[in-house]
Amino acid sequence: MSVGSTPFLELTRAEAAGDTMLRRTFGRFATGVTVMTVGGPDPHGMTANSFTSGSLRPPLVLVCVDQQAIMHERMVVGRFGVSVLAGSQEHVARHFADLRRPLGAAQFAGVDHEPGRLTGAPLLRGAVAHFECELSQAVDAGDHTVFIARLLALGRAPESDAEEALLFVGGRFRRVLP
Repeated sequence: MSVGSTPFLELTRAEAAGDTMLRRTFGRFATGVTVMTVGGPDPHGMTANSFTSGSLRPPLVLVCVDQQAIMHERMVVGRFGVSVLAGSQEHVARHFADLRRPLGAAQFAGVDHEPGRLTGAPLLRGAVAHFECELSQAVDAGDHTVFIARLLALGRAPESDAEEALLFVGGRFRRVLP
């Protein structure tokens, strides 16, 4: 059977798929790229593409964090920031995804940021949107935890200044071309 001119894909049972096949198949879904941050005496940032809106009333967001990630243990602070990266910020995404980067405040050296007014979490300048969040619920989900958070504040670049958001698809960073 075919849909249009593309033959229907043969399906593999999920439990039979290996990690590589799962990553490649999930990777067909384009996502925005964010940097999640927590403030305080030991600030931390992490590139995340598993971020989404959860609800408008009340305003909620969801983010999934690997249970082995440093950010996972840092989420207990309860408040965090999310910066939605612009297409020109691939270098920032790579920096906060690099496991060899310095930790603590040193990882923000050379990264233009300011503390969120309500959370103190570093918010990255040049991003197309910012969210300040307060943890509401954590749900174990396999090797990740789904963090559900209430929005405390949000902001976006003015339309006249807005750059397209950075995307991640097929294992690569991409930009939307005008």
